[in-house]
Amino acid sequence: MTDDAYLFLLDETATPLGVPPASVGDLACLETPAVRAWLDAHGVTVTSPRLRLVPPEETAAIPEGAERLPVPLGDDELSRLRHDNAPESLSRLEEQLLAYRECTDGRDALLGRALAAGVPLSRVVELTGEEPRTVAEAAR
Repeated sequence: MTDDAYLFLLDETATPLGVPPASVGDLACLETPAVRAWLDAHGVTVTSPRLRLVPPEETAAIPEGAERLPVPLGDDELSRLRHDNAPESLSRLEEQLLAYRECTDGRDALLGRALAAGVPLSRVVELTGEEPRTVAEAAR
C-alpha cells in the first residue's frame, strides 16, 4: 500500500473505479505543475469522465497498464475522497459518524452498526476521533 492517492485514466472498457476528482471538491494537487503536465500529456482535463481518483488503500484495484499518477492529499481531502468512494450505504453511516463527534447519544449502537456494515475499524476511528479500543469495545 502507498501513502498517496492515485489519479488514473480509465479506458473505454474498464469498470468504473474510484471517483471523478471534480466530485471530491477543491484538491490542491490538481493545481500543481506535475499534475497539470500529466493531464496535458494525456489530453484530458480535470472534468474528463476517464479521469478517476482512488485513495491509497484502493490503488491495487487500478487496472494493470492504466496511466496513473500518485498525488498527495491533505487529511481533509483524503477524508472527502474516502467518503465519495464509499458505497452509498456506507457513506450515510460515515455522515452519521462525523455527526457523532457533536453528540454521543447512542454511541455504542452507532459504532456497532458501522462496524457490522463493513466500515473498517480504522475508518470509524478516523471519523469519530475515538480510540480504536473504545470502538472495538462498543461493538461487542
